[in-house]
Amino acid sequence: MLKKLRRKVSIAFTQGLKKRPKPYKTPKPESESQPQPQPPSQSPEFSVPTTMPRTNKQRFPFIFPETDSNVLPEPSNFFSQNLLSNPLPTNSFFQNFVLKNGDVPEYFHPYLIKPSNSSLSLSYPSQISNTAFTYQAFNSDLTITNSNEKTFHSNHKISSYSDLSVTLEIPSSNFRFFLVRGSPFVTFSVTQPTPLSISTIHAILSFSSSNESQTKFTFQFNNGQTWLLYASSPIRLNHTLSEITSDPFCGVIRVALLPGSDSRQVAVLDRFSSCYPVSGDAVFSKPYSVEYKWEKKGWGDLLILAHPLHLQLLSNVGSGVVVLEDLKYKSIDGDLVGVVGDSWILETNHVSVTWHSIRGIRDGSYDEIVSALVRDVEGLNSAGISTNSSYFYGKLVARAARLALIAEEVCFPDVIPAVRKYLKETIEPWLDGSFNGNGFLYDKKWGGIVTKQGSNDSGADFGFGIYNDHHYHLGYFLYGIAVLAKIDPAWGRKYKPQAYSLMADFMTLSRGSNSSFTRLRCFDLYKLHSWAGGLTEFADGRNQESTSEAVNAYYSAALMGLAYGDPHLVAMGSTLTALEIHAAQMWWQVKEGGNVYEEDFTRENRVVGVLWANKRDSALWFAPPEWRECRLGIQLLPILPISEVLFSDVDFVKQLVEWTLPALNREGVGEGWKGFVYALQGIYDSESALQKIRSLNGFDDGSTLTNLLWWIHSRGDEDDSFAHGKHCWFGHYCH
Repeated sequence: MLKKLRRKVSIAFTQGLKKRPKPYKTPKPESESQPQPQPPSQSPEFSVPTTMPRTNKQRFPFIFPETDSNVLPEPSNFFSQNLLSNPLPTNSFFQNFVLKNGDVPEYFHPYLIKPSNSSLSLSYPSQISNTAFTYQAFNSDLTITNSNEKTFHSNHKISSYSDLSVTLEIPSSNFRFFLVRGSPFVTFSVTQPTPLSISTIHAILSFSSSNESQTKFTFQFNNGQTWLLYASSPIRLNHTLSEITSDPFCGVIRVALLPGSDSRQVAVLDRFSSCYPVSGDAVFSKPYSVEYKWEKKGWGDLLILAHPLHLQLLSNVGSGVVVLEDLKYKSIDGDLVGVVGDSWILETNHVSVTWHSIRGIRDGSYDEIVSALVRDVEGLNSAGISTNSSYFYGKLVARAARLALIAEEVCFPDVIPAVRKYLKETIEPWLDGSFNGNGFLYDKKWGGIVTKQGSNDSGADFGFGIYNDHHYHLGYFLYGIAVLAKIDPAWGRKYKPQAYSLMADFMTLSRGSNSSFTRLRCFDLYKLHSWAGGLTEFADGRNQESTSEAVNAYYSAALMGLAYGDPHLVAMGSTLTALEIHAAQMWWQVKEGGNVYEEDFTRENRVVGVLWANKRDSALWFAPPEWRECRLGIQLLPILPISEVLFSDVDFVKQLVEWTLPALNREGVGEGWKGFVYALQGIYDSESALQKIRSLNGFDDGSTLTNLLWWIHSRGDEDDSFAHGKHCWFGHYCH
């Protein structure tokens, strides 16, 4: 068949495309037509469906066969009994607290928090930076414990958690810590009369009670720090050189670092010391919007710290929300600024989730794309796939799916049946359990999908079996599923339950035992981007390397919503896509002269290699810092229509490409990595990039010559501004 297609292409080239045919549309019998997405309602929180009509004797939610993994940690060591019947978080901001001994710090903005079985230590960290990395060093500025207890046998417990907080209990010390992200206060309740010990590695230079009621105290250390302590009722404190002790106390204690020497900052902390949050949720009430709501106790207004992306997106300033520009804490993520308000509304720019290019393909370029397309489709051979890795296999699936969509866009439908056949042959075995050597299973212990290989080997499939990189792997599969459901609606209906199960593994919004999966497995609702680390203890907390693969995951989920006529999934996928892009541009893309990071790190780097909760590293998991082409490529692959939004800052793209190009002179640079560099160069110099791409003799395993040519030929003029936020044209008519 493909030989016939070659003859057709040859005739087309010799005769010319006199009249461009109408865009290809998959024929849909009336019985197979898909409903079109309708605008989502303004519900309290839009979400993926929790029920679905039974079709073909299949039920929703579909659950893959259960497995008893022998590589997963035991959650009952640290989670309270009442939580164990629920799916549990596997990529959360407090993940270190429930792994191994549970005593590795996590970053809560502005403090590093380190629990043990008997105490909790906090640090206002100092930053250490050079050209290769920047990180925050933990020092036990304060360690809080029960001064009577000396021997402890029980673990600390996670008794509850929410999007923005975790409640950690230390039963042996009668402590309950309300650890709320962004709170300048560390707040804990002492549940029964207990003598307290607050020790430090520093020397206490001064100690004073600030009022006669004995409810506020100030102490200064020899490292220059000043701390404030507030008590809900009178407390009697004594101190030695490095320890503060109390008589038995029952009530609430709050401690806060004074971030500067300005007395006005003391007044601010005093003013908001009486109102404390105990939990916080992020609510998706409409597309491209997130609302933070905190449950609070005490009286007065609530003070929480905002990082730079919060401040960029905060939309309800002046409507019950006040930004305190003078109250700032240092952070690896940029200055944290005080915000007063019981709820925040964060609104992101809208992005168009489209099947095809945003700008359209240039006239005169169709022939070259079609020629490459025929060759690439001819090379599809499902029987020749040698990998059984969920990651690399997923990339091959998505790579082929791109060819079908490009064929639609260049009006060359003849190759689509071959792509459809390949997609069916590659995707179905993973969905029906017939794939040889691997497959998807369900882990009931933590509540999520694992692979057959990963359930027995924690290193298999890049740690997928211990919940590493879930959005990366599944995102590629979802892309292929979305495209196949689009071009073959009957197939899409047949495998809809399995498709939604894969999506729900990392996209579920539900909470509690009524769900099979934890809420937004990878997405951090305070940082507003994803983590990939899974159930591994890391000294620097969670981490993520590739932002573009994270964007692909949520973008692919939105495309699947388009294919299935599901407006809620389109809205949620689009919202998370937009947020992930904002965060990537804020923290991974390092602009010349930027002020988010220290000067030496900013001067030497244009992209972060691996971003950790408590560290920024120039190296990658698989490459040293000098391999700049890999650092660029891992933030771009896979190349999709949405990539244009991720790299919408043309000035930064020039900086990044010029920073990378000298690395291509190194011996042994892979052709696939060169292709990504040239693709970005095509944003501002398409002619030079096109010539370089034509000369490549190899491509990334998730890319093709067809896709690179499509990308270059769909670049508009540089002054044709499509900056982030201008991709939804209807917005121009909504003022």
